[in-house]
Amino acid sequence: MHELQGNGAPDGEGRAARDESGPQEESPKGRAFLANLVRELFQTEHSAKAHSLVEAERLGDVPPAHAMRAVSAHAEAVLSELPSLFAERGLPVSAGGSAVGHIFSALRDHLADHLLNAEKSYRGTLLGMRHGIDLVELIQYVATAEGDTHLAAWCARWLSARRPLVEAAAGELAWFAARPARATRAAKDSVVAHLLQGLVNGAELAAQRLRRLAALAG
Repeated sequence: MHELQGNGAPDGEGRAARDESGPQEESPKGRAFLANLVRELFQTEHSAKAHSLVEAERLGDVPPAHAMRAVSAHAEAVLSELPSLFAERGLPVSAGGSAVGHIFSALRDHLADHLLNAEKSYRGTLLGMRHGIDLVELIQYVATAEGDTHLAAWCARWLSARRPLVEAAAGELAWFAARPARATRAAKDSVVAHLLQGLVNGAELAAQRLRRLAALAG
Protein backbone atom coordinates (compact mmCIF):
# COMPACT_ATOMS: atom_id res chain seq x y z
CA MET A 1 0.00 0.00 0.00
CA HIS A 2 1.20 3.49 -0.72
CA GLU A 3 1.95 5.73 2.26
CA LEU A 4 -0.19 8.80 2.82
CA GLN A 5 1.76 11.91 1.89
CA GLY A 6 1.15 15.63 2.38
CA ASN A 7 1.70 17.85 -0.64
CA GLY A 8 3.05 20.89 1.18
CA ALA A 9 0.75 23.19 -0.79
CA PRO A 10 -0.46 26.44 0.85
CA ASP A 11 -3.88 26.32 2.48
CA GLY A 12 -6.78 28.66 1.59
CA GLU A 13 -5.33 31.50 3.66
CA GLY A 14 -1.90 31.25 2.06
CA ARG A 15 -0.25 29.44 4.98
CA ALA A 16 1.80 26.31 4.30
CA ALA A 17 -0.34 23.26 4.98
CA ARG A 18 1.01 20.94 7.67
CA ASP A 19 2.51 17.64 6.64
CA GLU A 20 -0.15 14.90 7.01
CA SER A 21 2.00 11.93 6.06
CA GLY A 22 1.79 10.27 9.49
CA PRO A 23 -1.15 9.17 11.66
CA GLN A 24 -3.12 12.04 13.14
CA GLU A 25 -5.40 12.33 16.14
CA GLU A 26 -9.03 11.57 15.32
CA SER A 27 -10.75 14.64 13.87
CA PRO A 28 -14.48 15.40 13.48
CA LYS A 29 -14.13 15.77 9.70
CA GLY A 30 -12.09 12.59 9.41
CA ARG A 31 -14.65 10.75 11.52
CA ALA A 32 -17.53 11.96 9.34
CA PHE A 33 -15.62 11.01 6.19
CA LEU A 34 -14.96 7.53 7.56
CA ALA A 35 -18.63 7.11 8.51
CA ASN A 36 -19.70 7.90 4.93
CA LEU A 37 -17.20 5.40 3.55
CA VAL A 38 -18.44 2.74 5.96
CA ARG A 39 -22.02 3.19 4.74
CA GLU A 40 -20.79 2.82 1.18
CA LEU A 41 -18.91 -0.36 2.11
CA PHE A 42 -22.13 -2.02 3.31
CA GLN A 43 -23.73 -1.16 -0.03
CA THR A 44 -20.73 -2.32 -2.07
CA GLU A 45 -20.37 -5.63 -0.24
CA HIS A 46 -24.07 -6.36 -0.57
CA SER A 47 -23.77 -5.78 -4.32
CA ALA A 48 -20.65 -7.97 -4.50
CA LYS A 49 -22.50 -10.78 -2.74
CA ALA A 50 -25.74 -10.51 -4.75
CA HIS A 51 -24.55 -9.59 -8.25
CA SER A 52 -21.72 -12.12 -8.30
CA LEU A 53 -24.11 -14.89 -7.34
CA VAL A 54 -26.61 -13.83 -10.01
CA GLU A 55 -23.86 -13.88 -12.65
CA ALA A 56 -22.78 -17.35 -11.53
CA GLU A 57 -26.31 -18.73 -11.66
CA ARG A 58 -26.86 -17.33 -15.16
CA LEU A 59 -23.59 -18.71 -16.51
CA GLY A 60 -23.93 -22.20 -15.07
CA ASP A 61 -21.10 -24.60 -14.26
CA VAL A 62 -18.30 -22.78 -16.12
CA PRO A 63 -15.02 -21.16 -14.94
CA PRO A 64 -16.30 -17.53 -14.86
CA ALA A 65 -19.17 -18.65 -12.63
CA HIS A 66 -16.75 -20.32 -10.22
CA ALA A 67 -14.76 -17.06 -9.97
CA MET A 68 -17.95 -15.09 -9.29
CA ARG A 69 -19.08 -17.52 -6.59
CA ALA A 70 -15.74 -17.12 -4.81
CA VAL A 71 -16.21 -13.33 -4.64
CA SER A 72 -19.80 -13.72 -3.47
CA ALA A 73 -18.74 -16.09 -0.69
CA HIS A 74 -16.06 -13.69 0.52
CA ALA A 75 -18.49 -10.76 0.48
CA GLU A 76 -21.01 -12.80 2.49
CA ALA A 77 -18.35 -13.55 5.12
CA VAL A 78 -17.34 -9.87 5.23
CA LEU A 79 -20.94 -8.72 5.72
CA SER A 80 -21.15 -10.92 8.83
CA GLU A 81 -18.02 -9.19 10.24
CA LEU A 82 -18.93 -5.58 9.55
CA PRO A 83 -21.56 -4.91 12.25
CA SER A 84 -19.26 -5.81 15.18
CA LEU A 85 -16.22 -4.23 13.50
CA PHE A 86 -17.91 -0.85 13.16
CA ALA A 87 -20.20 -0.92 16.22
CA GLU A 88 -17.21 -1.10 18.55
CA ARG A 89 -15.90 2.06 16.89
CA GLY A 90 -19.18 3.95 17.09
CA LEU A 91 -19.38 3.92 13.30
CA PRO A 92 -22.68 3.32 11.48
CA VAL A 93 -23.84 -0.28 11.22
CA SER A 94 -25.59 0.69 8.08
CA ALA A 95 -28.98 -0.82 7.42
CA GLY A 96 -29.36 2.14 5.07
CA GLY A 97 -26.30 1.14 3.06
CA SER A 98 -27.56 -2.43 2.76
CA ALA A 99 -31.00 -1.15 1.74
CA VAL A 100 -29.44 0.94 -1.03
CA GLY A 101 -27.55 -2.15 -2.15
CA HIS A 102 -30.84 -4.08 -2.32
CA ILE A 103 -32.43 -1.28 -4.37
CA PHE A 104 -29.53 -1.16 -6.84
CA SER A 105 -29.62 -4.94 -7.19
CA ALA A 106 -33.36 -4.87 -7.90
CA LEU A 107 -33.02 -2.06 -10.43
CA ARG A 108 -30.24 -3.88 -12.23
CA ASP A 109 -32.14 -7.16 -12.26
CA HIS A 110 -35.43 -5.68 -13.49
CA LEU A 111 -34.15 -2.96 -15.82
CA ALA A 112 -30.47 -2.75 -16.77
CA ASP A 113 -29.81 -6.46 -17.22
CA HIS A 114 -32.58 -6.69 -19.83
CA LEU A 115 -30.40 -4.52 -22.07
CA LEU A 116 -27.07 -6.27 -21.49
CA ASN A 117 -25.51 -9.27 -23.11
CA ALA A 118 -23.64 -11.87 -21.06
CA GLU A 119 -20.15 -10.39 -21.30
CA LYS A 120 -21.31 -6.84 -20.62
CA SER A 121 -23.21 -7.99 -17.56
CA TYR A 122 -20.10 -9.85 -16.38
CA ARG A 123 -17.90 -6.79 -16.96
CA GLY A 124 -20.40 -4.61 -15.11
CA THR A 125 -20.20 -6.88 -12.09
CA LEU A 126 -16.41 -6.89 -12.37
CA LEU A 127 -16.41 -3.08 -12.41
CA GLY A 128 -18.33 -3.07 -9.12
CA MET A 129 -15.76 -5.41 -7.61
CA ARG A 130 -12.93 -3.09 -8.62
CA HIS A 131 -14.81 -0.18 -7.10
CA GLY A 132 -14.89 -2.14 -3.84
CA ILE A 133 -11.10 -2.51 -3.88
CA ASP A 134 -10.67 1.24 -4.38
CA LEU A 135 -13.12 1.91 -1.56
CA VAL A 136 -11.37 -0.35 0.97
CA GLU A 137 -8.00 1.15 0.02
CA LEU A 138 -9.45 4.59 0.78
CA ILE A 139 -10.88 3.39 4.10
CA GLN A 140 -7.42 2.06 4.96
CA TYR A 141 -5.84 5.43 4.19
CA VAL A 142 -8.41 7.31 6.29
CA ALA A 143 -8.13 4.82 9.17
CA THR A 144 -4.34 5.26 9.14
CA ALA A 145 -4.68 9.04 9.12
CA GLU A 146 -7.13 8.84 12.04
CA GLY A 147 -4.82 6.57 14.03
CA ASP A 148 -7.10 3.50 13.86
CA THR A 149 -4.44 0.85 13.29
CA HIS A 150 -6.85 -2.02 13.93
CA LEU A 151 -9.23 -0.91 11.16
CA ALA A 152 -6.29 -0.26 8.82
CA ALA A 153 -5.03 -3.80 9.47
CA TRP A 154 -8.52 -5.20 8.79
CA CYS A 155 -8.53 -3.38 5.44
CA ALA A 156 -5.13 -4.86 4.59
CA ARG A 157 -6.45 -8.37 5.29
CA TRP A 158 -9.56 -7.69 3.20
CA LEU A 159 -7.45 -6.48 0.29
CA SER A 160 -5.10 -9.47 0.47
CA ALA A 161 -8.10 -11.81 0.28
CA ARG A 162 -10.29 -9.95 -2.25
CA ARG A 163 -7.69 -8.79 -4.78
CA PRO A 164 -6.73 -12.32 -5.95
CA LEU A 165 -10.42 -13.23 -6.28
CA VAL A 166 -11.16 -10.17 -8.44
CA GLU A 167 -8.03 -10.77 -10.52
CA ALA A 168 -9.17 -14.36 -11.09
CA ALA A 169 -12.61 -13.12 -12.18
CA ALA A 170 -10.99 -10.62 -14.56
CA GLY A 171 -8.85 -13.39 -16.03
CA GLU A 172 -12.02 -15.24 -17.03
CA LEU A 173 -12.79 -12.57 -19.64
CA ALA A 174 -10.68 -14.81 -21.90
CA TRP A 175 -13.45 -17.42 -21.58
CA PHE A 176 -15.90 -15.00 -23.23
CA ALA A 177 -13.36 -14.05 -25.90
CA ALA A 178 -13.17 -17.69 -26.96
CA ARG A 179 -16.99 -17.98 -27.09
CA PRO A 180 -18.42 -14.98 -28.97
CA ALA A 181 -21.85 -16.57 -29.43
CA ARG A 182 -22.17 -17.09 -25.66
CA ALA A 183 -20.67 -13.68 -24.90
CA THR A 184 -23.24 -11.82 -27.02
CA ARG A 185 -26.24 -13.78 -25.75
CA ALA A 186 -28.75 -11.79 -23.67
CA ALA A 187 -27.73 -11.75 -20.01
CA LYS A 188 -31.27 -12.59 -18.91
CA ASP A 189 -32.95 -15.48 -20.68
CA SER A 190 -36.43 -13.94 -20.96
CA VAL A 191 -38.78 -12.80 -23.72
CA VAL A 192 -38.46 -9.16 -22.61
CA ALA A 193 -34.65 -9.33 -22.58
CA HIS A 194 -34.46 -10.86 -26.05
CA LEU A 195 -36.95 -8.31 -27.40
CA LEU A 196 -35.02 -5.38 -25.95
CA GLN A 197 -31.71 -6.82 -27.18
CA GLY A 198 -33.21 -7.04 -30.68
CA LEU A 199 -34.39 -3.44 -30.52
CA VAL A 200 -30.97 -2.25 -29.34
CA ASN A 201 -29.16 -4.21 -32.05
CA GLY A 202 -31.58 -2.87 -34.67
CA ALA A 203 -30.99 0.69 -33.49
CA GLU A 204 -27.22 0.20 -33.66
CA LEU A 205 -27.45 -1.15 -37.23
CA ALA A 206 -29.67 1.79 -38.25
CA ALA A 207 -27.17 4.23 -36.73
CA GLN A 208 -24.32 2.58 -38.65
CA ARG A 209 -26.23 2.89 -41.94
CA LEU A 210 -26.97 6.54 -41.26
CA ARG A 211 -23.29 7.20 -40.58
CA ARG A 212 -22.32 5.52 -43.86
CA LEU A 213 -24.90 7.58 -45.76
CA ALA A 214 -23.66 10.76 -44.11
CA ALA A 215 -20.06 9.87 -45.03
CA LEU A 216 -21.05 9.25 -48.68
CA ALA A 217 -23.02 12.48 -48.82
CA GLY A 218 -20.09 14.41 -47.41
